[in-house]
Amino acid sequence: MYLLIGILFALCVLFYVINHCRKRHIIRKICCMSDAEKCCLLNELAQPFGFEYLPDQDIFTSTYDSWQKEFGYCAAFDDAAVHFNMVFDCEPVYFDYNDRTWLIEFWKGQYGINTGAEIGVYRANSLLLPSQYSTALFHGVPSEEMLGLRMELQRKNQKLFSIERIHWWLTGFRMGAYSEPEDLELQAVITFPNEEMLQRFAEAVHRKGCHEVQTCGCRCSLTASFAFDASCKPCHDGKKNRLFHCLIAWKNRMLRRFAQWKNRIFCRLFLWITRPFTCTPDRMLYLYYFLPFAFRRMLKPRKYYKHRKSASRRYS
Repeated sequence: MYLLIGILFALCVLFYVINHCRKRHIIRKICCMSDAEKCCLLNELAQPFGFEYLPDQDIFTSTYDSWQKEFGYCAAFDDAAVHFNMVFDCEPVYFDYNDRTWLIEFWKGQYGINTGAEIGVYRANSLLLPSQYSTALFHGVPSEEMLGLRMELQRKNQKLFSIERIHWWLTGFRMGAYSEPEDLELQAVITFPNEEMLQRFAEAVHRKGCHEVQTCGCRCSLTASFAFDASCKPCHDGKKNRLFHCLIAWKNRMLRRFAQWKNRIFCRLFLWITRPFTCTPDRMLYLYYFLPFAFRRMLKPRKYYKHRKSASRRYS
């Protein structure tokens, strides 16, 4: 019995020594790299997952040819996101233009251990009825129809990042930051190719009745400015509908609280594991060398990817 305890103790000590030496080797390896080498390597590692790192903003953002474009978008993605620790407010804006139904959607919130925001530009293959919006599959627009997108994310009136690109899905994710969705404000500016599309979008926002959109229709600028600081709350009429809505709302609140509890723990765990460093590239590369499976999981939640794939097939 004492021999077994001694062997176990010796193995624990050996494991600790090997692990400590491995950590020191990884730290020295990262410290010997220049900032340019770190960012270059980090982008090489993130590119297969559809993201790139922007050192000037300290965020990850989606690339133009990210794999997510292949699966498009449907409302089921947002409904299922909370089950994969993605807790956000979303605001879809549907409008008809050029014989198609378009969707421009805004997101802000907590994505696992990331605080972030998104603007997505999608379109259906034809004109849809409002009753079809929740079940239709929308596709990312092709390169020739991408819009000029600019967004700035603030948390309690403090700027987190600002990014501007011609894109179909503009995103920004701050790794290791924790936020409540209601504490975030997304300032978005969208540049349209013509005044007709601009007006269709502005009319759709006004019909929702919960946000103000400012438009500029001059020759030099066809833009719409949009402030997203709270999600719209739809009205429900009738006693039965109100009861059903209350039950669903209570369930969603519980799911969001539980997911945020996990996000807070995972965020602290990430910061604790990578505590030898303070910069995002250093932390991410340390995690890549020390716990590569955790690195892959943060950039691409496997279960959510599979759900998106099956949902897109279901609605196609």
